[in-house]
Amino acid sequence: MFLDELPEFDRKVLEVLRQPLESKEIIISRAARQITYPANFQLIAAMNPCPCGYAFNQDSRCQCSPESIKRYQNRISGPLLDRIDLHIDVPPLKAQELQDPTPAEDSSSVRQRVIYAYKQQMQRQDCLNQALSPKQLEQYATLDSTSQRMIEMAQQRLNLSARAYHRVLRVARTIADLAQSEVIQSPHLTEALSYRGNHS
Repeated sequence: MFLDELPEFDRKVLEVLRQPLESKEIIISRAARQITYPANFQLIAAMNPCPCGYAFNQDSRCQCSPESIKRYQNRISGPLLDRIDLHIDVPPLKAQELQDPTPAEDSSSVRQRVIYAYKQQMQRQDCLNQALSPKQLEQYATLDSTSQRMIEMAQQRLNLSARAYHRVLRVARTIADLAQSEVIQSPHLTEALSYRGNHS
């Protein structure tokens, strides 16, 4: 889904997804009847950094003013962004990066790490990390004193809501599982916080 290509009406419809993203169900109410449908889905969306699309790395082709960039990015509401776990900027690759022969991690290796993380989560808590309640996070996503101070500072600097705070912990727990670590370490938390960026 490309958010910046949606007409105004569709963006308003997109805002309706806020509740299903949280509750994993859609409730349709009519005059004397109400029906609930399951809606456990994964939202993946993309948008340009500015109206012209060239705002990355002070690209000279971008003529957008800071005000127009802010207005453009504010087309997607904060409450909706707050419910999206990973916010990742993807700048264009430079020529030398495109020609870099260094091999990347192959798909089969990534698959094995994902399978391991999945099994770890089911054995540990009988559900995936994304389904952990705030109470369960206290049990399964504990932080050492250094990480606790780190997330407290990040909460103030990034102005994290309670919802975003819990989402960061779930992501950090998942990163730790992918790294085959029993505990959440500072690098796992740092990576999880980096995915919130300045969007929270």
